[in-house]
Amino acid sequence: MGKVSINVNGRAFAVGCEDGEEEAVAELGRQFDQHVSTLADQVGQIGDLRLFLMAALVLADELRESKRAAAKLQARIDELESSGAEGARQGASATRNAAKALDQAAMRIEKIAQQLDQGES
Repeated sequence: MGKVSINVNGRAFAVGCEDGEEEAVAELGRQFDQHVSTLADQVGQIGDLRLFLMAALVLADELRESKRAAAKLQARIDELESSGAEGARQGASATRNAAKALDQAAMRIEKIAQQLDQGES
């Protein structure tokens, strides 16, 4: 098991993690420290526990907003896929209609050609 030292609000914390995840955990620690530092600048040094709680709430709010945005994007993707499927059905129908019209035109041309051949004989 890996171990990472994370500095938050000027204090070092040892954090365990899976082997190979050390850099990712360290980056998360840096992001959390940035949130805590921003809050400390805004409200002052009100204690680690309160700053950590406030930072956690800010991050939870950001996560909630990200989930909402992701849900909206997924709904839009689903809508586009649905309309794309409808467009494909309409395209297939148009192709069938065009093929039918071409077949009918070809049959008329053959009929006219036969009539012309019979008229020349």
